Amino acid sequence: MSTLELRPDISPVPQVVKSKRMPPVIRGILWSAIGFLVINTLISYVLDPRYGHPFITQVSVTFGWFAAMVGWVLGVGAWEGAVLPAFGHHGTLYTAPGWKRFFEYSTEHKVIGLQYIGSSAGGFFIAGLAAMLMRLELMNNSMWLFNYPQQYLTTVGIHGTIMMFSVGTVALVGGLGNYLVPLMIGSNTSAFPRMSGISVLLVPFGIVTVALSPLLGYWSTGWRGYEPLASQDPSGILFYYLGVFALTLSSLLVSINLTATVIFKRAPGMTWGRLPMFAWGITTVSLLNIIWLPEIQLTFVMSLVNRLVPLPLFTATGSPLTYMELFWLFGHPEVYIVVVPALALWQEIIPVMTRKPLFARQWGVIGLIFVMMLSGFVWAHHMFTNMRNVEMMPFSFFTEMISIPTGFAYLVALGTLWRGRLKFNTVSLLVLMSMFNFLIGGMTGVFLADPIINLQAHDTFFVVGHFHYTIIGGMVFSWLAAMYYWLPKMSGRMYNERLGKIGAIWIFLAFNLTFSQFFLLGLHGMNRWVSVYPSYLQPMNFETSIFAFLLGLGFLFHLVHIWWAWRAGQKAEGNPWESKSVEWITASPPAEESFPVIPRIVSSTYTYDNDEPAVIIPSDGKRVATTS
Repeated sequence: MSTLELRPDISPVPQVVKSKRMPPVIRGILWSAIGFLVINTLISYVLDPRYGHPFITQVSVTFGWFAAMVGWVLGVGAWEGAVLPAFGHHGTLYTAPGWKRFFEYSTEHKVIGLQYIGSSAGGFFIAGLAAMLMRLELMNNSMWLFNYPQQYLTTVGIHGTIMMFSVGTVALVGGLGNYLVPLMIGSNTSAFPRMSGISVLLVPFGIVTVALSPLLGYWSTGWRGYEPLASQDPSGILFYYLGVFALTLSSLLVSINLTATVIFKRAPGMTWGRLPMFAWGITTVSLLNIIWLPEIQLTFVMSLVNRLVPLPLFTATGSPLTYMELFWLFGHPEVYIVVVPALALWQEIIPVMTRKPLFARQWGVIGLIFVMMLSGFVWAHHMFTNMRNVEMMPFSFFTEMISIPTGFAYLVALGTLWRGRLKFNTVSLLVLMSMFNFLIGGMTGVFLADPIINLQAHDTFFVVGHFHYTIIGGMVFSWLAAMYYWLPKMSGRMYNERLGKIGAIWIFLAFNLTFSQFFLLGLHGMNRWVSVYPSYLQPMNFETSIFAFLLGLGFLFHLVHIWWAWRAGQKAEGNPWESKSVEWITASPPAEESFPVIPRIVSSTYTYDNDEPAVIIPSDGKRVATTS
């Protein structure tokens, strides 16, 4: 064990002052518009031989988009907060009181975490609105809401893209990870706060980019952007590539930051054997992001260049399957990037609610690590229809195999629940619902790993049902449980227990009544990506849409309830759950400096079989950081 004394930061620190100048978001939008117009005009009128006819071309809009992204990030505050200090200048960083600080550049990990959560929630409801439009269209077996199939397919693509890349990969890692991990390990800051402050600004920019893609034309590839199909689409597909690039870049930066934070910022006594399970989950997912996000980003860059130059990378003269292979190399680890933090949340919350030590903690850690290691060996089961029989077996084997370490995490949660004195509240209810939903998703995933079943169910609503049970049923329900659990820490106020339980039961019933029918629709021959289907499927589609609308209203109910509780809920105790975790020894909500004195961890934070404290505050008040 080595002990490192913390020394004063000698790098230039921007002076924080209150200012009457333009609000950061308005300035960011203005700088973004100026950047786009300048670069787009330069390319259209100077570099394009057609001299501005048309004013917006594929090349000009691509370079203009990059200029707009840089203008947005700098305008919101990164110019004073990150760029000027990097060159030795003492910038003047704009700051606003109260809620306004969440709409500007910040280096405080708690503010950044809430900015991520807010951006993901916004993306969730934009994607949810797209889903409601899809279900509205599918209430009838003919085109009646949209005029053309491309409009429906673009809506499908916007829904899936925003949901996966701004909610699935961001809400738990960027949001809860940024807010909670430094608190959980006893640190006042993250490892790279300036980089983290920039990364969160990319999320709303990426969401807006994808949402505005129809302005350049409808695209028909869904959230996967398949080539060579994408090469036949209008220019709207460019905003798919660029929007996802911004979102994945944000996830990559936050993953680097959180990995370094866990490695180098742990408080004295916070050994790897005492590291909270949520921190373990974030670490394994961050490593997955660091491994696989550059791969998918390169794939999108290749697709972008393939269209702009153009190049024959994904055509008949190249390889039509290359893009599909490159996409699913990332696409299936992506599922575990979404799910692993949810598994870790179960293991974080259940010991507190049952007042029991975490069962078989080491097996839970092993499960998270082996899920990370095996996730890159299962991707080709999405391509069984394009493979020879002999090629299917290894991927089928590893897909079956990954259920074993996933089962470790599940059994750790079940073992902790066994004979525990479970507090039956909104938090525990949502966790149990998440476990049930994920069990359905996992079981149907095992079926789809079998080539015989996969070849029959491929590209049907059976696959869509499995996917939503895993992602929405597992991850989003866990996200809601975590928001209710840490709401007293974040806001200092408590939610209404009765309303929370009503909302939990509401979305659980609506979710299962919606997506359980997806399995039946798939078995009856309902293909995904279609807006016109055989008439015998209309009654079930109509019924499914009704339940989907109820589900959307249920999620809106939770948003309003959490917002109300944050603003006007009853004031909460400092540690309402009587948890032994490090984050609960701070004020609620925490001050800018969470720990005036860095704590010392003396035992596991999951030892609920005795009254011994797991965390103590050193009386000497020395600020030290320990790495092991």
